[in-house]
Amino acid sequence: MAELDVAVEMPKPKVTERVAREVNGWPMAGLALVLVVGAVVLFVIGLSPDQGVLIVLSVLILLAGLIVAAGLTPVSPGRARVLQILGRYAGTLRTDGLRWVNPISQRREISTRIRNHETAVAKVNDADGNPIEIAAVVVWQVEDTAQAMFEVDDFVEFVAIQTETAVRHIANSYPYDVHPDEGGLSLRDSTDEITETLSVEIGARVQAAGVHVIESRITHLAYAPEIAQAMLRRQQAGAVVAARQRIVEGAVGMVELALARLSEHEVVDLDEERKATMVSNLLVVLCGDRDAQPVVNAGSLYQ
Repeated sequence: MAELDVAVEMPKPKVTERVAREVNGWPMAGLALVLVVGAVVLFVIGLSPDQGVLIVLSVLILLAGLIVAAGLTPVSPGRARVLQILGRYAGTLRTDGLRWVNPISQRREISTRIRNHETAVAKVNDADGNPIEIAAVVVWQVEDTAQAMFEVDDFVEFVAIQTETAVRHIANSYPYDVHPDEGGLSLRDSTDEITETLSVEIGARVQAAGVHVIESRITHLAYAPEIAQAMLRRQQAGAVVAARQRIVEGAVGMVELALARLSEHEVVDLDEERKATMVSNLLVVLCGDRDAQPVVNAGSLYQ
């Protein structure tokens, strides 16, 4: 079977991830605290007679402190913050800890941890047209947060749908099983090659969402119930034929060895008819699926 072409046409991303402008949040937190405390102190002093200016000043300082505090952004390990300023993408925060960014920016959290997605058991036809049941699990991670956030509506759902599509495509492209003499790849016997191809195809399909596929594996593979018994009998028949073939090959070798040893040591002089009879008896004994029942011949072979 020819190698499967897994090239998938995906649109080029309109936006890609870049680092957002940010500073350490702890100094800014200290500044915000100083401004708020200073505003409170000025307000208390401004309560004295003829100190109305201090009250106005304290309000302005308090607003400044609140604005500074609004820019404080905590970033947890394994998560990132996607920034938007007035609708435009302004970068991504990946450095964990307390950071400070533009206070008017919108900060949306997105997980960059490794995730698993297991598809439901799907009933499809393999390359030979046989109905089979197949399911797979894919290990993936968000690589480009900007693409994941802005290129698709829901990147988690996008990965799920594209994974199921890739699994169905792979199942349709290979037979469930092949005879050893036929060669080629099969879903049952060529696990490593099939999973590698599956990973490549899923990776190509979800690339538009900024997702990196780490690994994929087929977790369930079986014939559909309506043909399972027929296919089991077919496999059993193939196993019986293969076993019989090995038995016959071994029996023929043993017969050749027996005739050669008898002739070499001159144990008995056998003509062609006696050799044929011995070969027949030995093959019956060696190839039969039941124990042979010996028959004692008290007369001559030629009578």
